[in-house]
Amino acid sequence: MNDSQIETLEQVRQFLNGAAVMEISISSKTECYRWIQGTLVRFRYLTLGKADRGLIRRYLQQISGYSRAQIARLIKQYQKTGRIQRRQHTVKGFTSKYTGEDIRLLAQLDELHGTLSGPATKKLCERAWQVFKQVAYQRLAGISVSHLYNLRQSTSYSRQRRIVDKTRPGQSSIGERRKPRPEGRPGYIRVDTVHQGDWDGTKGVYHVNAVDEVTQFEGVASVERISERYLIPVLESLIDGFPFIIKGFHADNGSEYINKHVADLLNKLLIELTKSRSRRTNDNALAESKNGSIVRKHLGYHHIPQKWAPLINEFNQQYLNPYINYHRPCFFPIVTIDAKGKQKKTYPYKAMMTPYEKLKSLPDANQYLKSGITLKQLNDIALAISDNEAAQQLNTARKQLFKTIYEQDQKVA
Repeated sequence: MNDSQIETLEQVRQFLNGAAVMEISISSKTECYRWIQGTLVRFRYLTLGKADRGLIRRYLQQISGYSRAQIARLIKQYQKTGRIQRRQHTVKGFTSKYTGEDIRLLAQLDELHGTLSGPATKKLCERAWQVFKQVAYQRLAGISVSHLYNLRQSTSYSRQRRIVDKTRPGQSSIGERRKPRPEGRPGYIRVDTVHQGDWDGTKGVYHVNAVDEVTQFEGVASVERISERYLIPVLESLIDGFPFIIKGFHADNGSEYINKHVADLLNKLLIELTKSRSRRTNDNALAESKNGSIVRKHLGYHHIPQKWAPLINEFNQQYLNPYINYHRPCFFPIVTIDAKGKQKKTYPYKAMMTPYEKLKSLPDANQYLKSGITLKQLNDIALAISDNEAAQQLNTARKQLFKTIYEQDQKVA
């Protein structure tokens, strides 16, 4: 556990107000007690006033996950003896199917993949056991989604891992204003832009997010600016990165995509350009939902200077895009039509799979692939490493990326 960056009462107050973010791992109850005692000593709890003591108590509750009464008991023990010691009690109870080792494994899996939904996590456990033959996941592979959430709420899990966190309109005749009609065929991508924040009026890097509607195959690229000079090469690279032929390009009404330069590029590649309709919020909902679940989740919200776009783009191509396309499960809708002709979408667990698995499951999938690309080549990529190894590589590369950006910016400052 490392909260060394919080040194003053004011920093504690900011943390409780949601102005700071920490990810904390607690390996045992003993370590948690040791941390609570160290925190009381560090902030000289016995010398504080009533208001500041309450602040420290709330901080201890938030991080440890203990109740107010339990924190009060531990502090009382510290006031009497100057120490907090664990008192072990052994109580006979029901035999648990899932052991402490399973809970630790689940916590590690969530840390690797960024705490996906329950069904997606269950699918990863199944793949770890059935596809990659990782014996440790054998019991978790059979867990129900509801009980998986129970394990996440358990005290054992919280001791292992706790996370505390808190366009301009315009008219253009370019592009047809309608929803794409893929009719079950891959190659119709939805595109949107994510801005990495301003800092004192200075713009940050931009991320271009392209998602195929049928398979949810996705490509993320980063650019310094969304002008023609920077955007056109990135769009060409994104389109080239999909393993199947692109036939449709759908965007909202932002001027970065609805302009003659993008239109000329798409015409040259024989790709149809469509744009969202007014008052139809679902027209580009797929790309916008992926902005949050993929781009924001892995690259955050904080400002990143534009000069780092090439380095971030390299990270996207080498680690992020392969992970989300070959190792991250997604929900896929099943559409049913009732007697009145109304469509209803359901998202059954059995239809959850990775984008590559979805592509492979399409009837005669080879007909959609680009020349020179085969399913065997894609399958070799998908099975080259396990889901957990891919997530580990992604997390390691991301930490190194942000470390490089931070250190270099500190030198300049």
